[in-house]
Amino acid sequence: MKKMRIVFILAATVILGTVSCKKSYLDTAPTDQVTEQTILNTTANAQIALNGIHRIIWRQYFQQSQAGEGSMMIMIDNMGEDLLNNASSSGAFYNGIYRWEAHRNADNLDLYFAYFLYYRLISNANMLINNIDKAAGPDAEKRQIKGEALCYRAWCHFNLVQLFAKRYDAAAKPNTQPGVPLMVANTTEGLPRASVEDVYTQINKDLDDAIANLTGYNRSYKSHFNVNVAKGIKARVALTQQNWALAATLAAEARTGFPLMDNTAYLSGFSDATNSEWMWGSIIPNDQGTFFYSFFAFMASNYSANATRTNPRSINSNLYNAISATDVRKQLWSPAGVTPPANGTKFPYTSVKFKVKDPNFSVGDVVYMRSAEMYLIEAEAKARLNQDAAAAAVLFTLANKRDPNYVLSTNTGAALINEIMTQRRIELWGEGFRFTDLKRTNSALDRTGANHNASIAVTLQVPAGDKRWEWLLPTDELNANPAAVQNPL
Repeated sequence: MKKMRIVFILAATVILGTVSCKKSYLDTAPTDQVTEQTILNTTANAQIALNGIHRIIWRQYFQQSQAGEGSMMIMIDNMGEDLLNNASSSGAFYNGIYRWEAHRNADNLDLYFAYFLYYRLISNANMLINNIDKAAGPDAEKRQIKGEALCYRAWCHFNLVQLFAKRYDAAAKPNTQPGVPLMVANTTEGLPRASVEDVYTQINKDLDDAIANLTGYNRSYKSHFNVNVAKGIKARVALTQQNWALAATLAAEARTGFPLMDNTAYLSGFSDATNSEWMWGSIIPNDQGTFFYSFFAFMASNYSANATRTNPRSINSNLYNAISATDVRKQLWSPAGVTPPANGTKFPYTSVKFKVKDPNFSVGDVVYMRSAEMYLIEAEAKARLNQDAAAAAVLFTLANKRDPNYVLSTNTGAALINEIMTQRRIELWGEGFRFTDLKRTNSALDRTGANHNASIAVTLQVPAGDKRWEWLLPTDELNANPAAVQNPL
């Protein structure tokens, strides 16, 4: 099977380690003669290794639909009800995911990619976490490097446990259901699946340690973590664990210093990390793009790729119709459809939200966290605490920025929560949240009554709690790791 090793990318292109066969994903010991102690003997070398991790989060992997986290964002939203595929051909990327088939096929390459990507990032982060204290260099640099690596390890375990395990249920604490292998040290031994509770315990510990290490650190680039992003990730985790008070507090703290963008910026293409409300994202130079693997090669309305010409992405028509006519976000989609580049096929309700910086390159910065999300986390958490007035006030700050005619909500209870969730669906469309939002809230998938083509989407409804909400573990991992147990088939 495929073996995931510790892989560092030094500078932009030099990779230590390879991918080989007949070992576990969790078998991460390097086989070359360059030891981790040599790589990490100084903080200067460790910074290079950390920059390599920042690079592999967006590099291309096994096939065209696999360009790091940007591709995972498309998958997660394609499994919801709000992002539609329009092409039916067998070669249309992400259709297996959209149809709720690929994630239930243990031999599927997209499922394999998701598992591989996050454990690869974890294994690289572990090298830094477990060796940086011994490196020569300033203590401040050691804390910064460890803090960023801890963020990666926590964020990746969080993504994995949301996909490959049953949802976290605060009412069922401790959550003893199988989670994912918890890798805090690189090993050649296959690891069993830790409980969901234990995985979240480690995630929170890593984030607490990251916050402590990153406090006072001023980063140079938004592709790096700082204390705000660490708190933002922990706010996501708290929301998923239904720890409403902590989610609200951390979200408010995390967004400090990241003012909401104006409406001109909102229509500029979601591809520029200098945007005031972007908290974290990959900054991708033109000469290092991933061509037709790129997030924008699938999602940008102004770039000519086969995917954007034949399968431009559309919004759920019901969600579009719920957007006020005076809301700037209404301009991100066209009911009549937008003519794709190079005389592509036109479909209704297609998106112009994402645009490349230069139509000659499939390149744009990829956003992973915005302050708008933090407003939505705080509003939802307060609403679920029955703090209706406070929740409505937080929601107003965001919604009124997008729509000058939006008025302070008078909804309460479930109606207010539904309003907040609708705002979340509109605001974060295409940014990789909808499947996990449905799962964490124990909500059913319902694509009926909208513009989903049943012959393409195939799966229109999935009840809450159905076994299909759990991604299967890859066959390769099961074959190589006798300690791993598959999810219900």
